[in-house]
Amino acid sequence: MPDFDVAIIGGGIVGLATAWQVSQARPSARIVLLEKEDSLAAHQTGRNSGVIHSGIYYKPGSAKARNCRDGKQALEAFCTEHDVAWQQTGKVIVATEESQYEALENIYRRGCENGVQCEMIDSRRLAEIEPHTAGRKAIHVPESGIVDYPGMCRKMAELLRQSEAQIRTATAVTGIRQKTDGVELLTSGETVLAKQAVNCAGLYSDRMAKLSGQKMSEQIVPFRGEYYVLKPEAEHLCQSLIYPVPDPAFPFLGVHFTRMIEGGVECGPNAVLALAREGYDWWTISPKDLFEALTYSGFLKLACRYWRVGVGEVWRSISKGAFVRALQKLVPDIRKEHLIPAPAGVRAQALAPEGRLVDDFVILRQDRVLNVCNAPSPAATASLNIGLHIAEQLFAAGE
Repeated sequence: MPDFDVAIIGGGIVGLATAWQVSQARPSARIVLLEKEDSLAAHQTGRNSGVIHSGIYYKPGSAKARNCRDGKQALEAFCTEHDVAWQQTGKVIVATEESQYEALENIYRRGCENGVQCEMIDSRRLAEIEPHTAGRKAIHVPESGIVDYPGMCRKMAELLRQSEAQIRTATAVTGIRQKTDGVELLTSGETVLAKQAVNCAGLYSDRMAKLSGQKMSEQIVPFRGEYYVLKPEAEHLCQSLIYPVPDPAFPFLGVHFTRMIEGGVECGPNAVLALAREGYDWWTISPKDLFEALTYSGFLKLACRYWRVGVGEVWRSISKGAFVRALQKLVPDIRKEHLIPAPAGVRAQALAPEGRLVDDFVILRQDRVLNVCNAPSPAATASLNIGLHIAEQLFAAGE
């Protein structure tokens, strides 16, 4: 007989939220969570900017839009109930030139369709909300906020342990064997047998999916985002969250300003190819990871399409002055001496073979394994709702 009803691979926020929702839906379920690092939330969860996303950017009806809206409410309720720090700060998405108006209007329409509380404001109203921000027009999203995601993970882990779920750190899954009565997870120290498994491995989710037998043409390509924080004397330049209008010629949001839950203001990120799936600087290189990315048709086509923008992102990575100039488009008073380097993060982004970023969440079943194959932002905001849907799929299978 299997030792567990559900085994979860990955101790980031999606893995923990899935374990939590399974425990809530079926308190008698025997749950084990396996994390390869010595601590939980060590990668994407512990290195993001801590924003609670409103859902304004996402295509209406998409999994991102639905899960972000419902997940945001669930997150705020969980954090309020369990004393995890969070705050509603509000956010502005700022157009600094007239050529951005059409894109700004499109974002506003999406927000309205998604049920996001938002309003289009002029420069005068923007100056009242963010006095140091330069902009001709903006969207104000009062319901956006910030949260302690690592703290939320610690609380979920505490509650899971209280419900007798097992959390095993320093336990890397190296193989998956599908059986008629369960699934065997080969780890660095033992073999774990469960009725069903969920792959929430983030940066390694595609490799783990293939171990389960899942056929995939998409591949995870790691993009590093680099940050600075403002020195205390410059923190007054940002009151909440300040975002640019995303460049339609590049599939990322652009550098922005974020008030952090523990205090201070973070600036960034840019977006450059990471030279390893855990490549948090230019000096961490994995020949295997790098070769895999550089020989993948999806990345090569993406790089050809956006090479000019990509060169600019790399230049901002190696030139603090270039990074500052990008920030000054939003907040002109920012100076080079205001910025202190902060830890970088790596985003796990699935790319399709034709060079398209997989825009939505992707969850695929391979026999007794559910694979979360693409869960970029706003997955942290949406995590409790993603976990709820996974739990429903597990129990719908009759286990």
